[in-house]
Amino acid sequence: MAWAAKQIRRMPPPGPWVPVPAIALSRGVSAMDVAREDGLDLSVVIPVYNEEDNVAALHAQIRAALDALARPSEIVLVNDGSRDGTAAALDALAASDPGLTVVHLRRNFGQTAAMAAGFDLARGAVIVAMDGDLQNDPADISLLLAKLDEGYDVVSGWRRNRRDKWLTRLVPSRIANWLISSLTGVKLHDYGCSLKAYRREILRDVHLYGEMHRFIPALAHWAGGSVAEVAVSHRARTAGKSKYGLGRTTRVLLDLLTVKFLLSYSTKPIHVFGPPGLLAVLVGVGLGLYLTFVKLVEGYNIGHRPLLMLAVLLVLTGAQFITMGLLGEIQARTYYEATGRPPYAVRRIATSRTPQPQEAPHHHEG
Repeated sequence: MAWAAKQIRRMPPPGPWVPVPAIALSRGVSAMDVAREDGLDLSVVIPVYNEEDNVAALHAQIRAALDALARPSEIVLVNDGSRDGTAAALDALAASDPGLTVVHLRRNFGQTAAMAAGFDLARGAVIVAMDGDLQNDPADISLLLAKLDEGYDVVSGWRRNRRDKWLTRLVPSRIANWLISSLTGVKLHDYGCSLKAYRREILRDVHLYGEMHRFIPALAHWAGGSVAEVAVSHRARTAGKSKYGLGRTTRVLLDLLTVKFLLSYSTKPIHVFGPPGLLAVLVGVGLGLYLTFVKLVEGYNIGHRPLLMLAVLLVLTGAQFITMGLLGEIQARTYYEATGRPPYAVRRIATSRTPQPQEAPHHHEG
């Protein structure tokens, strides 16, 4: 999200409807760290790209849903470099609704970056994200909030009855959901549903890159957050063109590998590179000892034997794996020590004693 905030700071000065957090962003401080002086309880963040025919109806439906909730709220619409009339339509809506903030990105950065930009600008204690294609029903926001009030940190929507094409959307989605649930350990039916609710503080520990917005529940769980799922409605697209397809499957799988590594080995990379490296070295050395015995004791010529090349290859490959693990350990420690970020997340502290000023503790990762 820091990357996305940097992109926002490069934008031209915003219009008069942009609220206080935009000033904080211009000073290099995320709106996530700004005190909520206006007491907002809820922010709805929607990235849009070439949705000229949908934004007016989208805004009207979200406004109706928020008015029914009767709680202080705002809408943040992020124009992700649309090339149609979306920008003009959004500006017209922002001029007529003081509770709407519009962010125009310089170009199309992708859904994850656009969502991160919206999160950085959002001021509510709870942040709800959703798609801008009208397939999510804003009326379901109340379902997410009710589940969140049970004490969860993240509530994900589950499109139980999806209105999408079976071969190009449903089948790849089910396979992806199974893989993500299996590898991350966070069992959800529908990782791809953008309709999700987050407590503001949990997003501070989640950094979004690539196509990682769909993995926020898993990343939040890794940071110590609790995750739940509720069934929501899903509507067929009536206007505009879908931006999803089979082409995104490869990117999702690659990001899944990244997430798995981050969840399991980000603070101990030697544990993923070390075991195969040691195994390769041991097998290579064992083959080398065997070939040495064959050469010296039995007197056979081993120069033409494939086993010799395999032994050398295994030893060199194993040494490289171990070296990669050691370099990864150095980088992990450099990151945590240079940024001052501890390898843990504190939910709360309970104490009866009076807090005393003290130096920040030094964090070490064993």
